[in-house]
Amino acid sequence: MGNLSISSLINCGTKLYLDSIDPTLVDKNIGWGAVGATSNPIIVQDLLSSGRFDTLLQAKIEAGADDESIAWDLTDQLVRGAQEKFRPIWESSDGNEGWVSFELDPLIEDPALNLPHDTRVERYIELGRRWSAGHVNRMIKIPATPAGIDCLETLVAEGVTVNVTLVFTLGQYEQARNQVWLGAQRRASLEKFKSVYSIFVSRVDQFTAKHVPNLAVAQGAVGIVNAKRIWQANQSFWSEHPTALEQEIIFASTGTKDPADPPEKYVAALAGSDIQTNPPATNQAIADSEIGFIRNVDRWPAKEVLDEIDELVDFERLQDTLMAEGILKFAEPQRKLIASIAQRRRQIAH
Repeated sequence: MGNLSISSLINCGTKLYLDSIDPTLVDKNIGWGAVGATSNPIIVQDLLSSGRFDTLLQAKIEAGADDESIAWDLTDQLVRGAQEKFRPIWESSDGNEGWVSFELDPLIEDPALNLPHDTRVERYIELGRRWSAGHVNRMIKIPATPAGIDCLETLVAEGVTVNVTLVFTLGQYEQARNQVWLGAQRRASLEKFKSVYSIFVSRVDQFTAKHVPNLAVAQGAVGIVNAKRIWQANQSFWSEHPTALEQEIIFASTGTKDPADPPEKYVAALAGSDIQTNPPATNQAIADSEIGFIRNVDRWPAKEVLDEIDELVDFERLQDTLMAEGILKFAEPQRKLIASIAQRRRQIAH
């Protein structure tokens, strides 16, 4: 079931993940060589909206569970299904691959709720403990918000494997990694310690296209350069703090947003190391192509491109803008998911 283009991507050093937990797509991508997957509220909402899980949803409603509990029970069940499929890979790699990510409640950061910082931290710790318990190949996704970063040391010290998500800048990555490392050093052993950091790529280029239109030579390249710089920093840190398992960057948001860009733009530019968690459509486009991928993750554009990025891109503004957008992009689907369950409950009642 292998595919020549995807095989070339894997053979040059990339670990392929699927940005979905759709059971059918998981099977297809494992056949291509994928070694992990991730979930988020958008993915879960889309799956339940498809109607494919209506029987399961109805059974939970008739059992008397409330709407929010059903939303999380269904999320848990879908992630468990993917975990089972990737479990053999996790076992054969001694825990280095075969992971599936489970995202904690995005409503913790919902601006409409405006929870105090300490409450958010406590909530992340509580849910991280709950949803990681009993799972050997489940990563807990925690956003690189101030509260998300402040919960990392405690959860990692307790043995939770984390995927720090919504990372847009080097500063965010460094803060999160440092907290993870503090937690790891509190463990009795580093033998099973694993962490990953999801760097969002294409959203950075969306930001610069809108907010930094005066980029002359670097427009469309900022996301790639930013991701490579963070990857380089991660490589450097862990080479100085070696661990049994790899502590990796996940190149996320790798689907292109500009119709003028080829679908493999980010995949090709970041090929050769660590993890790419690609949308199903991106993996399909790669599979349908005849591209032979080579290692590019440590190749850099011309100096004039790098200099223009450093001169014109305000990364603090970029981080603030994209974090606010990212929080809303995950919170809204979670609210829709709960609302759709409530609607189905009313339909059953009538």
